[in-house]
Amino acid sequence: MKALAKVEFPPAPATRSLRVALFSGNYNYVVDGPVKALNRLVARIEANREAALIFAPTAKAPAFRHEGDLVSVPSIALPGGRNEYRLGLGLNGEARRRLDAFSPTLVHVAAPDWLGLSALNYAREKGIPAVASFHTRFDTYPRYYGMRWLEPHITRYMRYFYDRCERVYAPSQSMVDELTRDKIGRDIRLWARGVDQAQFNPQRRDDAWRRSLGFEDDDIVIGFVGRLVLEKGLDIFAEAVKLARAANGNIKALIVGDGPERKYFEEILTGGAFTGHLDGDALSRAYASADIFFNPSITETFGNVTLEAMASGVPAVCAAASGSRSLVDEGVTGVLVDDAKSAEKFAAALGRLAADPALRRRMGDAARAKSAAFQWDAILNRLLADYREIVASR
Repeated sequence: MKALAKVEFPPAPATRSLRVALFSGNYNYVVDGPVKALNRLVARIEANREAALIFAPTAKAPAFRHEGDLVSVPSIALPGGRNEYRLGLGLNGEARRRLDAFSPTLVHVAAPDWLGLSALNYAREKGIPAVASFHTRFDTYPRYYGMRWLEPHITRYMRYFYDRCERVYAPSQSMVDELTRDKIGRDIRLWARGVDQAQFNPQRRDDAWRRSLGFEDDDIVIGFVGRLVLEKGLDIFAEAVKLARAANGNIKALIVGDGPERKYFEEILTGGAFTGHLDGDALSRAYASADIFFNPSITETFGNVTLEAMASGVPAVCAAASGSRSLVDEGVTGVLVDDAKSAEKFAAALGRLAADPALRRRMGDAARAKSAAFQWDAILNRLLADYREIVASR
């Protein structure tokens, strides 16, 4: 069982005691951006000498050692080839007894699933304020699995779910704007994400490691980091890289991550170097050893991987979608492509950066500088101050 890097915060005086019951569809069995953020949040709460209790599905083999006290809830594996994730089936008797004994002052739900709905019902029954963090545009997923007709129905359900929360926290300003436009939530606020600039930095670049993967020193390495699932835009990534490589034979792909679509991705992206899942120093080395970071996904609500690439001094090419629009400054820290379905436009952006080392350096330096504004300690303290405001109002 792997452990995430130990999260340590200096203790801060609490103006009002918090007892936060956190409900999530995943807290420790698959590593992804939302899980990392939620674990940091719990670590920050406990560093403040306040209390958190987490309710989530669990698996026999967790991916890492989690923060805080975790109560397992009944769950089933998701169908449709995504059984690495689990669906919580609500609060059973034991979980409810633990929740009653904990006596929360605030309920925080991290997914609009059955467990989250149970948590909102509990909060309403007990007169406890409930908030939600928004991590994923689940309503966009059906378009990747041949079920586009489901999209408006899921959106309507999400409106119902988040309307029951006093506040909804979105991870990027572009996501705040989208949720406001789509009327998903009544009071939508920003809870951004941070990055560890000591862990992710340009000095982690390792040319010998690149060579060990088969790259030549003059190759332009296009990096991808994330779960290998269809909604990450794997088909667009593969097609854009192949088009760019047809014009410049030195363009090569580096794929970091694993998932149910790895075999499919390897088949459509021949010649790519696939490392599987990496973490810690190995992940930092992979980011810094790329020359361009490429994220074509339109489902990101923030884009933790893009921010980590920026901190590593690597310019990014991204879809001009939620999340990425709040991170990448067009023409300054990277390139935003306004047509996420156009492999040709992505290929053109990759080709332009591949052909201009000076431009890559300027953008990489600017990306590193911008990433410095995303400091976890300040971000989490602002969220906890907001928590206290809600609790005090009750």
